[in-house]
Parts: sequence; C-alpha cells; structure tokens
Amino acid sequence: MKYNLLSLVMLVLFIGLAPTELFAQGMVKGRVVDNATKEPLPGATVILKGTNQAVPTSADGTFALKVEDANASALLVNYIGYVQKEVSFSGVSGVKNLGTIALSANATSINEVIVTTNSIAIDRETPVAMSTITSEIITEKASNQEFPELLKSTPGVYATKQGGGFGDARTNIRGFQSQNVAVLINGVPVNDMENGRVYWSNWAGLTDVTKSMQVQRGLGASKVAVPSIGGTINIQTKTIDATKGGSVFYGIGNNGYSKVAFSVASGLTEDGWAVAASGSKTEGNGWAEGLRFEGYNYFFNVSKLINDKHTLSLTGFGAPQWHGQRQSRQTILDYKNAPQGRRWNADWGVLNGEVVNVEDNFYHKPQVSLNHYWTIDQSSFLSTAVYASIGTGGGGGYAGNVADFRTAGKYSPYDLDAVVDSNLESQDGRALGYLRASRNDHKWYGALSTYQKSLSSKFDLLAGLDLRYYKGEHFTEVTNLLGADYVLDTRDRNNPVNRAEVGDKISYNNDGIVLWEGGFLQGEYKAGPLSAFISLAASNTSYKRIDYFNYLDSDPLQETDFVNFFGYQTKGGANYNLTENHNVFANLGYFERAPFFNAVFLNNKNEINERAENEKILSYELGYGYRSSVLSANINLYRTTWADRAFIKSRNVGGQLYYANLLGVDALHQGVEVDFNYQPTTKLKITGMASFGDWTWQNNLSGVTIFDEDQNPVDEIGAMYMKGLKVGDAAQTTAAFGISYKLLQGFKIGADYNYYTDNFGDFDPTSVGAPGLAVWELPSYSLVDLNASYNFELGGLKASIYGNVNNLFDTEYISDAQASFHPETGASTAFNSAVFFGVGRTWTTGLKINF
Repeated sequence: MKYNLLSLVMLVLFIGLAPTELFAQGMVKGRVVDNATKEPLPGATVILKGTNQAVPTSADGTFALKVEDANASALLVNYIGYVQKEVSFSGVSGVKNLGTIALSANATSINEVIVTTNSIAIDRETPVAMSTITSEIITEKASNQEFPELLKSTPGVYATKQGGGFGDARTNIRGFQSQNVAVLINGVPVNDMENGRVYWSNWAGLTDVTKSMQVQRGLGASKVAVPSIGGTINIQTKTIDATKGGSVFYGIGNNGYSKVAFSVASGLTEDGWAVAASGSKTEGNGWAEGLRFEGYNYFFNVSKLINDKHTLSLTGFGAPQWHGQRQSRQTILDYKNAPQGRRWNADWGVLNGEVVNVEDNFYHKPQVSLNHYWTIDQSSFLSTAVYASIGTGGGGGYAGNVADFRTAGKYSPYDLDAVVDSNLESQDGRALGYLRASRNDHKWYGALSTYQKSLSSKFDLLAGLDLRYYKGEHFTEVTNLLGADYVLDTRDRNNPVNRAEVGDKISYNNDGIVLWEGGFLQGEYKAGPLSAFISLAASNTSYKRIDYFNYLDSDPLQETDFVNFFGYQTKGGANYNLTENHNVFANLGYFERAPFFNAVFLNNKNEINERAENEKILSYELGYGYRSSVLSANINLYRTTWADRAFIKSRNVGGQLYYANLLGVDALHQGVEVDFNYQPTTKLKITGMASFGDWTWQNNLSGVTIFDEDQNPVDEIGAMYMKGLKVGDAAQTTAAFGISYKLLQGFKIGADYNYYTDNFGDFDPTSVGAPGLAVWELPSYSLVDLNASYNFELGGLKASIYGNVNNLFDTEYISDAQASFHPETGASTAFNSAVFFGVGRTWTTGLKINF
C-alpha cells in the first residue's frame, strides 16, 4: 500500500511538473501530392507553424515531423510553383497521420507552364471518368513493357504488343482503336493527321521523362477543337525538378535487353532559370526471334521565370529507333508445328551470315515546343504553345517471290543469299527480289492558345485556338538490291521505264497536306459542392493530295484543290459532391468529325469521294465516386453511338497485305466500369477494377474495292453483312487486381493480376458474305506480373534497385487475332483465323543512383 501511494504521488508530480516536456511530444506524418495529378511532390517543405522546425518530403511525397511544442496546431506546406497550404491538427500524442495533403499549382508555376493544365481532369470536379498513372508507378512497373501496357489495369483499356516488336504495342479504349483515341503530349496532339493512328515506337522513351499520364475515358477534358471518340491519353513530361541534381540508371533483362539512362537538372536558380536534360539507350533481341532493336531517347527543357507575369519554357524530345518486326499473323496450327513455338517469326532472313529483318521499322520524330504563360492580371491568364515536329522513316519489306527461299523449310528464316544468287543469274541485271521501305516522312507545325478569364468567384470563361499544318510524304524506296543492278519499275507515268537503284523511289509517290483551324469556347461554374461546364467547339479540316506517279507533271489533276470538312462539337457535364465522401457526375456530348484522308480520296488516286461525310458521334456517361482517407472507388456507365464511320481494313492473305476503304459504318459501344484503390495503412495498397463492355456493329455495307499494299486495285467485293456482329480487336470484359506492400524501410513488393474475356477477333467485313454469322471468340486468359523496389544509400547517395517479372507463369495466350469466314460454310473458327500469341515470361532488373 505504501509503495502504491508513493507511486501515485510521484505520478501526479510527474504530470504536474513536465506536461510540455513529454506528453505534448509526438509526431505528425502525411503525404504531399499534386492536386490535379495526385503525383507525389518530393522535396516539399513541411514547417511546424510558429517555429523553425521543418522537414522535406521524401521521394514518394511522405514526411514525418516531431512536435515538441504543446501549443502547436498547424503545419505550413510549401513547394516551388505551388500555393502554400496550411494544415490544422490538434492533440498530438504519439503518431498522428494527416493523410494526403494536396497542393494546387500557382498560376505562374514553372512546373505547370505548359498549356496542358487546361486538359488535366481534376478529381471530384471534372465530370469525366479518369485514371492517373504517376511517375512512381511508371518507374516501378515500366520494365521492358511498352508504354501503352502501363495502362492495362485501367478500366476499359486493352493493350498488347501485337507482333512483339519494340514500340509496336497498341492501345484500345472502350473498343475504339488508337486512331479514335486522342494522345496528347504536353497538350500537343500526336495522332497522325491523315489516319489518326499513334505509332508508339515514335515515343519509345516516354517512360523516362513522364511526370504523369492521365487516361480520360469518353468525352475527356482536353480542349482540342474536336475530341476523340474512345478517350484521351494525356501525357505530361517532366519540366523542372524542385532541387538541383540528377540520376544514372543501368538495367538488364531477358533476351539481351539492356538500358542505360541519365538525367540532370539545375533546379530553379536565383535569377529564374531552370534547365533539365535526360537521355537513354535501349537495345535487345526481343522475346520472339528476329526482333532485334536499338532505340535512343533524349529530352531537354529550358525554362525562364521572366517576372511574376511571364514564364517561357522550351521543351524538346525525340526517340530515334530501329527494330525488327513480326508483321505476319499465322494460324494456331502453324505456331504449334513450328520448332520455335510461340517465338516463331516468319519475317526475317539471313544474308552473309547476318540477320536481316525483312520487315522492320525505323523512325525519328522529334518534337519541339515553345510555351509562354502570361498572368495578365489577377483574373485572367493566357497560355500559348507553338510546336514543330519533323518525322523521317518508315517500314521495310521484301519485294519479289521469296516464298521458295528459306534456309531450312517453312519455319526457317528467309535465305537471302539464295535471292542474291538468283539475282546474279538475271541476264540483264534486273532484280527478281529486293528489299524496299515504305516511307512516311512528314512536317508538322502547330499552335495552341488558351485564354482563361474569371468573370466571378464562381464562373470562368475559357477560349482557345488550335491551328495545325501537316504535310505527309509517302513513297517507296529501294534499300537493298540483293546483288542486282537495278529494280525495274513502270508505275511512274513521268518515268515509265525506271531503272531504280538504292535510294530511288518506286511503286508510288504522293503527298498529303492537311490544314486544321479550330477553336473552342467553354464556361465553367463552381460553387460549393457543384461544378459544371458547357463547351462549344468547331474546326475546319482541309485535305489536298498531290500524286507524282499516277499523273503527268503537266497534268493539272496531279494536284487537287483542298477538300474541306467542317466539324463541330458541343458537350457539357456536371459534378456534385454529395458529401466529403460521395460524388456523382454526368456528361453528354455530340460531335461531327471529318473523315480520314483515305476516305476522301478513293482508289489511292486523286479521285475525290463525293459521298464522304462527317462521322457523327453521340456520347453520354453517368458516374459515382467515393473518397475517404483509405478507400477511393468509382462506378461509370457509358453509351456511345457512332454513325457514318469511315476506316481502312487490312487482311493478310498468303503473306500479301490487302486493303479496303469502308464507308458509312455504324457502331454502338456501351458498358459499365468499376475501380477502387484501398490503402488501410501506409505500407499496404490494394487496387482493382472490372470493365464490362457491349460493342456491336449496327448495319450492313455495300460493295468496295480491294487494293494491295502498293496501292493497286485487285478485286471488287459485294455486300457485307456486319449488322449484329461484335466489334473485335479488344477484350470487352476485363478485370484487374493489384497489391503492393512495404516489407521493410525502403523495400516494396507488388503483384498485378489481369483477366481478359469476351475478346472477338478483328475481322475483314469484306469476307462476311452472308447474314447471321458470328465472329470467332479468342480464349479467355489471365496474366500475373511481379515488381519490387528497394531504396537505400550508396556512398552517401540515394539509390534504388528495381526488379520485374511479367507474365510470371509463362501463360500461353492469344492477344491479337484476325478472324476469317470460311468461303463455303461461312464459319469463323480458330482454324481459319490468323493470330499473334502474347509474349511469354520476361524479366528486368536495374539500378538507379541519384546525385
């Protein structure tokens, strides 16, 4: 009893004498991110208000700050280019987690100087379905995956490597192929101006310099004059790091994969300058045979804070590359019979003991943009970007009869030495077989300008211009005569007996010129829990074709007049935050878009299609979101109707590619998407999604003309019965589940599971000769990927080790298929379809050192 009483007295004295010394002591922690992109902000300063206590945030934006002042009640969070934020707290004893602290960019933020700020969707404010991939995720999971594959766990997205060549990946969103998905890099559109396609090999180095990548499904928030149909992929590259420094990286992987990279940044100097640069080289042999590649990447940014009203930023990047390709899909039976199995590639050969890629791709498409951000006054801003891109390159191939020239039978490489011997026996030196490249050089210039005016505390008005000029130069050139003296080409009317040598143009030679003048006007309202917008946009697309082979130089028909298409769009939407946790949104839009270039000029000549008309799209969507400190979840329902679609279909018959221009196609895309992000502790994170689509063709088609790859008409096809058939080329039902866990300080492991089903083969409508047929459905499949990272100190420098294994269980699956219909029975089955098997197990590991 005596000891208990003494203990109680000592405890009371202890409490009375030293409350501020001990019981007020504690710790606050949290994570600082960008409000728009949710990207972590490393190097942000966290200050205990009223004291000189401060800590910086770590690489993932987290911080932990000791609190020794009993009266402390708030933190001040600062980051270059962002508005300071005050975060209140109370009663700190032990550890208090303040959760995620989101900072908003200043109007003069050097990190957001590029005009993309007007195309980034904001959570619980912009009424669109979106997913954001941060640089942290890209760094941890990029591995040797293609850039589009980083989106494969996003609702509505289907991404594959196709034949497996470096940069040959493709992306499909809500059943729409890449030509109907807008891709913006720093707000600048990069879809081909003639056919809308995106060639990811042109941007193979983006994983090294991307700050964040936001996928906006459906209407999207981009301010280009006429939006895409399936969605928008908005990529923001890094501009200026908050601190001076840099990094070096070296990685290795399967099949001879290796990568070296560096980055360096000056930080923001006292006189307002900032410079950043990075570069890399990646090479390897590819997972399948004959897919050797070599790619480079460079990036630079020079920015200047002129004063509190003006900022300039010059950004340039490019990714010159060369890679072997696997262009030809094969039957499942052929893959089974081939000794190489899934790795078999029919599109490469051997010459003088060296590998020669009969099908290859080489391209360099640098892009440079100069951005100006002007704070006119407290209520108005003007952001302008002028840009230029000059692309050179194309894809190689073989011309001539090569079917009988194999080194050891059907599944062996081409014997190009035998082709050389055959050419040497040619009596007049003419090539019987040779290598050529289909070139697609271009010059592209543009300007984007957006003006924003705050008319009141609740209403903003935005207006902008989108101007573009594009010239595409299309021709075939001889690249290797294989021992011959010349190639005889008779298709140039100005030179009907052309003895072409290496570098000379053959087969076709034409230019496509595209002019684009667009503008938009948008009103945005925000008051309390409600945010809404309405947008109007219009554009004029002008097409001109110049044909140097099919028309004499003296013929006025060699160059067409401009053919104009006026497009417009109107869209609107609203988001309402029911509580701090719940929100709902809806959007609706209708737009008309100009048909693509080849739908305007028929038969690969200057024959203007008088029936060409705008494609018409009606889209609407409903969404619900839930947000809490540990869980975020979304549900989206969408419906898109697409009328008068025009597109090109291709099919491979006996190794020969054929093309058809299809006009007046209607389709319906509808579905529901669910996704969630659950983080009960700072160590554990769980993500998941499920996407259910129903995409069908709505009408039958009349006859069309078929062309070969040299643009020669080869056949006429009658009626096509597409109505009710499933839209192919992507899995209509997908699901994903991911988990990451921080086992130890600095050590994190993760796993991702992806499931695909309801995947119908892409098909050539010209082969559907009877009603009531069904398209072959690919087998369902699932994949598991692993990733791990470890952050540590090496000689006083921060370092990280990364490791990845993709397709852990080496699952055998079909990722892409071109379905066919039996000419007699009409059946579409696995036996008469051509496929690409997906890539098997791959791995990479790498070391990054920061200085």
